[in-house]
This record gives sequence, structure tokens and C-alpha cells, in this order.
Amino acid sequence: MATARFTIRPGLADFLALERRGRTFPAECARAATLKNAIEALGVPHTEVATIRVNGAPATLNRIVRDDDAIELLGWSDAGIVQPSVSLEFVADAHLGGLARYLRMLGFDVVHDNAIADVEIRRMASDERRIVLTRDRELLKCRDILIGCYVRAFKAEEQLREVVRRFGLTEHARPFTRCLRCNTVLEEIEKHRVLSMLPESVARDQQRFYHCRSCGRVYWAGSHYRRMQAALDRMLQ
Repeated sequence: MATARFTIRPGLADFLALERRGRTFPAECARAATLKNAIEALGVPHTEVATIRVNGAPATLNRIVRDDDAIELLGWSDAGIVQPSVSLEFVADAHLGGLARYLRMLGFDVVHDNAIADVEIRRMASDERRIVLTRDRELLKCRDILIGCYVRAFKAEEQLREVVRRFGLTEHARPFTRCLRCNTVLEEIEKHRVLSMLPESVARDQQRFYHCRSCGRVYWAGSHYRRMQAALDRMLQ
């Protein structure tokens, strides 16, 4: 066993037991435990850690914990940096349907299904390098998941703000380019090809239309579009 001293900055404090918050504390670590093992034994998923310092020097999750190590952990909000990612493609767990819809509204590729299983989320994280969005702390501790985000907020609007800040999404957004129902990129379609599907007022007033090849849904910039745009603008402020 090795006993190390941990200092956990405020951005990660809510993962700790109450008596360990806001102070440096000792903790015993298993023999040959890595920093990933030790951190997650305290309750902090590795995906939530932006910076690790051991004895004042930068360290990685694979470093072995040694006796008397002084370990400092900073979350992404503590570090004040955007979390880097090779791809801004996501998979959201079954409880984050509202967030998934808002992200699709912004044009991001988000896999979501009310029945999606953890094993499938882990596969997508590993094979497709998707960013995992979840409120399940234990899921984020899985080694398969390289990049993930523990979503703290309960309301979808606040969840969107949280994820946008974490990954710096504002500059990458392409609103209303993806199907909200099935996540497929929309394609422009000639009006005469969808005319029979349109309400009379829409057929009279609108000239540009987009459709989803997967589900056949048709989109246009009506009053609902303006309401959604206003809502997104508020959430991105």
C-alpha cells in the first residue's frame, strides 16, 4: 500500500465525500495503483480531470502512485481550458434525450436511443471515438471511454450550456443542418417533390425545403424555426 496526499480543486469536489472537500487529505492506494486507479477510487471519473500534478510536476493517468506523493487534481472548469477532442461526435445516454435534441439542432452528430445500453456506449466511445455524455459516474470510469463528460445540470437547456462551454462548441455549430429525429444530415430538396406533404400555408409562403433521407421528414424555415433559433441564441450566450 502507498499513502498519498490529495488536493482536489473545486471543479471536482462534488465527486468526493463531504469530509474530503476543500482540504488536502491522505488516502491509501492499492499496491502498484496508477493515478487513474487512485483517482477513481476516490469517486472522480478520469474523464473529468483536466490536469494532474504530482509533487508539483505534471503527470499522466498511467503514473504509479508512490508513498508520500502529493497529488493535485484540477477539473476542466478549474483549469479554465476547453477540453480538446479529435472529433466532436457524441453519444448520449438514455437519460439525456433533451440534450441530444438540442445538440442535433446545433448540427452536431449525436447518437441517442432511449434503450441504449452501456456496453454499446462503451463500444462507440472506443471504436468510433465518440464523446460520451452521461450522468452515470461509474460509466465514465470505464477504460474504453477516452473522452466523456459528466453532465451535472438537470434541465436540457442548462445541460446544453454546460456541454457547449466544456468543448467550445459555439464556433463549430451549424444550426438546423441535421435531422432532429434520426441524426442524419439534411439535404435541400426541390419544392415540387414535397408539395403534397406541405400544409397549404407553408406551400404558399415557403420556397426552400430540406429533407432527411433516413426518415423522410421535411424541414423549412417557418415560425417554429425562428422560435428555435431564438432559444438557441439564449442558450449560447
